[in-house]
Amino acid sequence: MVRRSRHAVLSEISPHADRDDLRVVIETPKGSRNKYDYNPECDCMELANVLPEGMVFPYDFGFVPSTLGADGDPLDVLILMDVSVVPGCVITARLVGAIEAKQKDKGEDWTRNDRLIAIATHAQLHNTVKNLEGLRPHLLAEIKEFFVSYNKLRNRKFKPLRDAGPREARELVEAGIKVFNNHKRKHDIDADK
Repeated sequence: MVRRSRHAVLSEISPHADRDDLRVVIETPKGSRNKYDYNPECDCMELANVLPEGMVFPYDFGFVPSTLGADGDPLDVLILMDVSVVPGCVITARLVGAIEAKQKDKGEDWTRNDRLIAIATHAQLHNTVKNLEGLRPHLLAEIKEFFVSYNKLRNRKFKPLRDAGPREARELVEAGIKVFNNHKRKHDIDADK
């Protein structure tokens, strides 16, 4: 007997909540030292890393489903909201920009690994923010430094390249959706052979 899932895995749900907002799957909540990764093979969250004492994720961190970035993973997104949510929670959010960046493992080549920045639809604290310039002073610099330090602790280099506005962030998502759909189509064709 073949068992069929009653639902789509979280990494393959529609990325669009509506015309303006995206769905985001939260992997790691704000304030957590534990870094979680979603594993579509078992449709579960797995502990990926533990940050050193005194270092925590500054905001909820997750991914846009049904997207793929240059690193082969779904597009990363940092979500600004009032209070953290549990890993695996799907929220809606609006893009306010992105940190275009590249990342390098020791002995490997540089790979693009951008970080989208979004505001949770239900956020009250950041509800008026429409772009990166609307964030409090120094917040974007602090976020970049977090990712530089986080990667350094994992023997990787993270280099911010430039800041992107909401329109450019949306273009990154649309490009990620195309890559995901092409990859899925190729996988489906190979499975039919």
